[in-house]
Amino acid sequence: MGTVMITGAGSGFGRGAAIELRRRGHEVIATTVDEDQAADLAAGEPQLRVVKLDITDEADRQLAADWSVDVLIDNAGLGQVGPLAQIPLELVRRVFEVNVFGTLAITQVVAAGMIERGSGRIIIVSSVAGLRAGPGSGPYSMTKHALQAMGGALRAELAPHGIDVCLVNPGPFATGFNDAMVEHPGDWFDGAGEVEREMIHRLRSRITVGQRDPQQVVMALADLAEADTTELHNLVPPDILEQLAAAR
Repeated sequence: MGTVMITGAGSGFGRGAAIELRRRGHEVIATTVDEDQAADLAAGEPQLRVVKLDITDEADRQLAADWSVDVLIDNAGLGQVGPLAQIPLELVRRVFEVNVFGTLAITQVVAAGMIERGSGRIIIVSSVAGLRAGPGSGPYSMTKHALQAMGGALRAELAPHGIDVCLVNPGPFATGFNDAMVEHPGDWFDGAGEVEREMIHRLRSRITVGQRDPQQVVMALADLAEADTTELHNLVPPDILEQLAAAR
């Protein structure tokens, strides 16, 4: 059994994957964005090794330089919706800082140890939004498209070092992430026009109605952590693109 490090393990897919992988006998380093999440997770799941690690904080990231990680699950992420022609750029920069630059930064730290040992696996949690974009979802979708490119490049670059890289692309699942994202675009949206409000209303209907059981993604992450080999793209469920196209 190996050591699995999971970012964004305070809730959602990350928390579920941490619990499932520990149940399967792995040592799990479950990292959370702040101390409150860390305390809550440690209290509820004392068998986990819980560490406060904000992937956008350089000092926090350096904690991982001393860990021998066999599998890294890049799960931490931030949601943001809004029409691209109007959303304040600082909000777009913020979501890129977490989802893209923070993810790449922590991956570089952990990958350095994997390269030295000549083995490892990196699982990047992207989204179906990384494969398609629609009205209102642009800020978030842009970051997930960037992760698609990141995963593809890293898979080719790290394979000679014995390191496997793959992406997971979940559809809408009931973790609360989608609901929070569309309910709170930011104070700036209070002045949005009727067209833009209708856009977000339709987005809310698409991504919060009929959401699936997150355990499906949890099991997919755990299975990928243990798999002998992986494919670059792993959609959950496998036909999610077809389902979304049929629902439009």
